[in-house]
Parts: sequence; structure tokens; C-alpha cells
Amino acid sequence: MDDDRPDVLLTGLLFYDLVLTGLGGPPTPGEEIWTAGMGCGPGGIANLAVAAARFGLRTSLATVFGDDFYGAYLREVLAGQEGVDLSPSRTADGWPTPVTVSLAVGHDRALVTHGQEPPYSQDALMGDPPAARTALVHLEAEPRAWLAKAAANGTHIYADVGWDPTRAWSRDLLDQLALCHAFLPNEQEAMAYTRTDSAVAALGALSERVPVAVVTRGDHGAVAVDQLTGEYAEVPAVDVDVLDATGAGDVFGAGFVAASLGGWPLAERLRFAVLAAGLSVRHHGGALAAPGWFGVDRWWRSLTDPGLRQAYGFLADRLPADPGPPVTYAPVTPPVRRY
Repeated sequence: MDDDRPDVLLTGLLFYDLVLTGLGGPPTPGEEIWTAGMGCGPGGIANLAVAAARFGLRTSLATVFGDDFYGAYLREVLAGQEGVDLSPSRTADGWPTPVTVSLAVGHDRALVTHGQEPPYSQDALMGDPPAARTALVHLEAEPRAWLAKAAANGTHIYADVGWDPTRAWSRDLLDQLALCHAFLPNEQEAMAYTRTDSAVAALGALSERVPVAVVTRGDHGAVAVDQLTGEYAEVPAVDVDVLDATGAGDVFGAGFVAASLGGWPLAERLRFAVLAAGLSVRHHGGALAAPGWFGVDRWWRSLTDPGLRQAYGFLADRLPADPGPPVTYAPVTPPVRRY
């Protein structure tokens, strides 16, 4: 039955993230910098998984855990704390869980990662993917076979794309959009892949390839077009104090999917996703910064700005009667347990 399907199907690489904030600038060779701001928790594909689960979506994740302290800790957080279904995931003997140290400076961050290629590919983890309402994916240059299988199952693919370190921005990658329901790149990526010079122009080019096209614009908000409904929307960002921007794009994507599954109008979907991303950057890390319904509800109840009250007035009818318990943000260090 449809009710038994996962709302969101995910696969990708998992990281243990250690985030340092409050830095006046990046360290230079030979320099030591002290800072009082630090948080740790799941990263990588976990950003999407936790953000989706905190919006009440049945979330199924296929990833690889190392058989080490970090892997055990991440498994406990994802399954035990956040309620993510890990039945498609595997633990790899002798494989170290990737670790990323993030140095957050201003509205950006620099990353240093230790890791190895996982012993199981996405296609090996997924096999014949279960039918799901949606899948949130990061497109890569090499197409994944499981995506075509998922699309054939009726799963709506919501896709993002990462930075191309080669700066080739091959348009061949866009051919994968034929499998997708929605595409949600940031404006730099969107303009690079479409060879355009503005977010709106890039949006127009992408809308010819995919039913729902969204271009995120950081502190300038987002623009989107839905060819299925004929809607166009452009919304500003929410003004917040940025502590750490890690994972904000993933939180945006999860918020957009949650609102889309609710059947909301495009402008509401876009405002909700922008708000979710904005609330996430006020906390450390990617996954555990996701606000969930609790965070959105608390923001709405404390809101006094009349302009925002009007713009986000739709939340009065969209917020669940029970937004759930307070979310757990990234701790400074993992709790002391025997994993």
C-alpha cells in the first residue's frame, strides 16, 4: 500500500562532522587559533536524512558505517535519536568512518576531510530500490543505475548537484534530469551548467528539462517554477545571524520536499524551504541544526515582525497541532557511552 512506502529514500556518503565556529579568520601556517564555538554530529547524507525525519517524513537511508567509534555514534544518533530507517545500510569491517573538520568563517566555511572510498557503491546498497514517494539525491557525473529503477517505480526524484572541482560543468550531467521531478541547485551551479549569467536565466533553461526547477540564492532567497501547475515564485531569504552554513542547502531541499508532499502552492513551498534553511544556520553542524516542525513552530510563535507575519501567515494553517519535542542540537563532544 502507498501508506507503507517511505516518504524519502536516500543514499550517499556519511561523515562524522566536527565544526569550529567563532573564528575571526582562517588559520595561517604556524598559527594556533582558539575558539569557544564547537559542535559535532552526523554530516554528509545525514544532513538530508535528519532534516527530512524532523519534518515527520518516513525516511529510509542506505549508507555505509565504519566499524569504529564514529560509526557507532552516528548509527545511534540517526536510528535511536532521529528515527531514520537504516535497514538498507551496512557496516563495513575495517573501514574508517570519514571525518570532516569544518572551520566556519563568516557566512562560509573551509573543510578538511579524512576518508576512503566506501566498500559498497550506491548501486550495491540500493539494489532494486523499494518504491518510495520521493528520493533526494545528489547528481554526479557518473549516472547511478538505481535512479532509473527508482523513477520507474514511480518515485519522484528531487535532485541537487555538488560543486564541480574540475570546473568543466559538463552539460552531460543535465541529461540525468530526464529522470527527475525537481532540480534544486544553487545559482552558481545553475548558471555554470546552463551557461547563463543570472539565476532567472538559469531557471528558465532548467525548466525546459525538469517539471519543477528551483535555484537557491543564499542570502538573496530562491526562485522557482513549476511547469505542472504553471506557478512561478521568487522569495527573499529570512534575515538571521549566521553561525554555521554547513548543510543549509540540504535543509532547504528537505523542507521543499516536505511542503511538496503536503501539496502546498509553490510560493509556500519556497518560503518554507527558505525559512528552514535560515533557521538551520543559527546552529552548529548540518544534520543536527535542522529545525524540524518544532523549530519552525517556535519561530512562528515568537514572531513579531508584521511583514513576516503576513508573508508566513500560511504557517498558521500548515503547522501540526503537535510539533513534537525539542530537537537536539550538535553537542560539543559526543556523550560518554560504550559504543
